Amino acid sequence: MNTSAPGGATPEKPLWEQNASDEGERLQKVLARVGYGSRRVCEEIIQDGRVTVNGVVAILGKRVLIDTDTVEVDGVTLGVRPGLVYYLLNKPTGVVSTAFDTHDRQTILELVPAEPRVFSIGRLDMETEGLIILTNDGDLGNVIAHPSSAVEKEYVAEVQCGPQGVSQSAIRRLRVGIELEDGVTAPAEVGQPENGVLRITIHEGKNRQIRRMCEEVGYPVQRLVRVRIGPIRDQHLSPGEWRHLTHAELRLLREAVAQGKAGGRRQPPRIR
Repeated sequence: MNTSAPGGATPEKPLWEQNASDEGERLQKVLARVGYGSRRVCEEIIQDGRVTVNGVVAILGKRVLIDTDTVEVDGVTLGVRPGLVYYLLNKPTGVVSTAFDTHDRQTILELVPAEPRVFSIGRLDMETEGLIILTNDGDLGNVIAHPSSAVEKEYVAEVQCGPQGVSQSAIRRLRVGIELEDGVTAPAEVGQPENGVLRITIHEGKNRQIRRMCEEVGYPVQRLVRVRIGPIRDQHLSPGEWRHLTHAELRLLREAVAQGKAGGRRQPPRIR
C-alpha cells in the first residue's frame, strides 16, 4: 500500500508525534505506572490539560525524564523518580515520631525498613496511636505538610467525663474553634458516637492539638488514635505494623491535596 503524500512527499506526522522527543518515557505510561488508571484514562487526563511537566501544560506524546523532570497533576507533584517508597504505619504508644531520640526511646524509623531512609509526614506525640505516613518523597511530604493542602486527619479520642458523656456545649465549642496559646483552632468536625468517645476531624497540625482542645473544654484525653489521613484508613493494620501504600491510595491522596489547595474545587494548571 502506498502511504506517500501527493507528489511523493513524506506524509506529515501527527502533531503529537512532531512534539514527542525520543528521549525519556511516554507521559501516559508514567501516569499509568503510578496509579492514574489505564493508558487511555491517562491520555484523557493529559488531553484535559491537567498535567504539567516542568511547569508547562503537557500534550499527548510528551516524554519525560523521570530522574529530572517535575510532573504535576492538578498542581500536585507526582513521585516518578525510581526508588521512592511510601509506608503506612500504625504507630503504637510509647514510640516517638522523630528520627533520633536523645532519651533512647524507640522511634518510628525502627519499625520500618532501614533502607531507603525515610521521614514521617507530620508527627504523633509519644502517647498517641494510629496512622502515620513515612516516605522518601520530599515533594509529597512538603505538599501534604503545608497548611494550604488542608488534608483532613480524623481521630478517635476517649476522654475523661461523667456518665452523661461530653456536653453539647463543649462539642459546639470544639466545632467552632478553641482559643489556644498559639492561636484559635480552625472549625472541626466533632461527633460523640458513644458517651466519652469523640470522633474529631481537623486539617491543621498544631502541636498536641486534639489533646489541648479537649483539655480546654474540660475533658482530658485518656486515649487518642488517628484513624484516617485524607482518604487513607486501615482498620486491619495492627499497632507496630506497616505496609506499602497502594498506587490507588497515592492517587486518592494526591487528589485530596489538589482539592484542598483549590478550596474543594479542581484547580486547572497554568498555561505558559
